[in-house]
Amino acid sequence: MLEIIVSGVAGVTTGAGIAYFWTKNVAKNSFAHIELEVKAKAKAIENEAELLLKAAHVKIKENEIEQEHDFQKRVAKVDERNRDLILQTKALTAQEENLVHSQELVFQKEAHLETLERKKQKEITAAVDKMQNVASLTKEEAKVYILKKVEEQSRAEVAGIVRKYEQEAKDEGKRKANYILAQATTRYAGEFAGERLINLVNLPSDEHKGRIIGKEGRNIKTLEMLLGVDIVIDETPGVILVSSFNLYRRAIATRVIEILVEDGRIHPGRIEEVHEKVQADFEEKTYEEGENILIDLGLFPMHEELVRLLGRMKYRASYGQNALAHTLEVAKLARVMAAEMGGDEKLALRAGLLHDIGKALTQDLGGSHVDIGADLCRRHGEHPTVINAIYAHHGLEEPDSVESAAVCAADKLSAARPGARREVLESFTKRVKEVEDIALSKDDVTQAYAINAGREIRVFVNAQKMSDNESVLLSKEIAKEIQEKVQYPGEIKVNVIRETRATSYAK
Repeated sequence: MLEIIVSGVAGVTTGAGIAYFWTKNVAKNSFAHIELEVKAKAKAIENEAELLLKAAHVKIKENEIEQEHDFQKRVAKVDERNRDLILQTKALTAQEENLVHSQELVFQKEAHLETLERKKQKEITAAVDKMQNVASLTKEEAKVYILKKVEEQSRAEVAGIVRKYEQEAKDEGKRKANYILAQATTRYAGEFAGERLINLVNLPSDEHKGRIIGKEGRNIKTLEMLLGVDIVIDETPGVILVSSFNLYRRAIATRVIEILVEDGRIHPGRIEEVHEKVQADFEEKTYEEGENILIDLGLFPMHEELVRLLGRMKYRASYGQNALAHTLEVAKLARVMAAEMGGDEKLALRAGLLHDIGKALTQDLGGSHVDIGADLCRRHGEHPTVINAIYAHHGLEEPDSVESAAVCAADKLSAARPGARREVLESFTKRVKEVEDIALSKDDVTQAYAINAGREIRVFVNAQKMSDNESVLLSKEIAKEIQEKVQYPGEIKVNVIRETRATSYAK
């Protein structure tokens, strides 16, 4: 039993020794591995530090080179500045020498003048003494006489010099004016096209003529009453004529008929519907037209009412000349002239563009386009030069600036070109407008359209406020006033139209 215990203890002791030696070897191997890793990391850190050090040396070298370049540049600038200062000093020295020389010359001339003055006084004194002895004049009387003669002679010489320079100034001014006009007209070569009183509407076939006329002429009557134009349907194949002195109404009427022809549905209800849509479209279109003009000319900002009226001038004519084309021509000519005369080009352009803006409203409001335009521009805060140009281009004020004068000259250039305007057409449109204004001035009149080349006027009245008998009296009253106030060939037919409509809806 004791032997067994002893052998067991010996076995345990042997196992413990083996385990101790095995553990010691494993730990030794592990520490060797860690030591290698630490040495490798230290080596890597050392290499990285060397690289950073080299990069720092390179950066320092680059900074030194850059600072050297900056220093060289500054030195060069200082040298250049020193050279400039030396040159300026030399120039100042030369100027001082010239000034000293000029002063010496002035002193010499003053001394010479003093010598001449003393000599003149001696001669005058001698002459006075001589006249006193010969003509029995006192010394004062002789002196006054001589001075008067000298003054008369000097005045004659001065007058001759003034006339000479005045003539030279006139000749030079005329040459300069001709040069400016020549520059303006050659640098702006604008085209012009005279406005007519009719528009042509092309039809797909002659069958559409019958559809436009409608049953018993119902459609064409509605068109003429609603649009305020003459619609001429004759034997000319494939076209009808839309006639009116008012370009805006004529353009709307033309577009309405074109849409109706394209759509194919032509009846009074559809005509009214299309007319309302086209009117709204034209209001937007006129604003876009004005906006595009301002964008092209670079004249923003401008009040939206002026922008809209500017676009509407496309549908206005004066003496057969399109108002918008005339306005653009005046604006561009005025800009060129102002530039030649040293004025503000942009202000001249703006004044030229707005000088006839009142014409966009004369067919609706009547009166002078000058007063209407000036009032509009004043109300919307336009520059005083613009307002002066509006008055000055019709001689109601004197131009107060180069820009106003340029607008006046440009307006004359644009209007005076051969063929640009037609007096006969303008007198006709004025007469027709007078007839419309007489009708519109009456109470309870809602609309009035002159048609048939001014030989007929259609007057629409408020049916709620005027009876049939009163409409008859109104037609006679209008005819009498036209006869008294308007000069016209032949006769004018007055139609007073009283229409009652009843509308209700089934729901």
